[in-house]
Amino acid sequence: MAEGEGCCGPGLRLDPAVREEARRRLLSVRGHTEGILRMLEDDKVYCVDVLKQVKAVAGALDKVGALVLQSHLKRHVVTARERGDEDRIVEELLELLKYR
Repeated sequence: MAEGEGCCGPGLRLDPAVREEARRRLLSVRGHTEGILRMLEDDKVYCVDVLKQVKAVAGALDKVGALVLQSHLKRHVVTARERGDEDRIVEELLELLKYR
């Protein structure tokens, strides 16, 4: 890959502010997940308490995904025609939908 090129070609990178916000949120998720692991070390942990915390982590991850997706749509999808790579962008989105 040439210098200055991301996986998707020159200029197609995650917005730095979004990247930092996603990173900050994921650090929080990591802490939350470590807390769940500590909960599970307790023989008296209640199932519902664990499930609530797992649901909270899943929600936080969904928010990170939505943040990154919104950035992608605004910065890359809406400009795909101008770059001439709309077919590739559509294929990427279809591939992404397989994981939802």
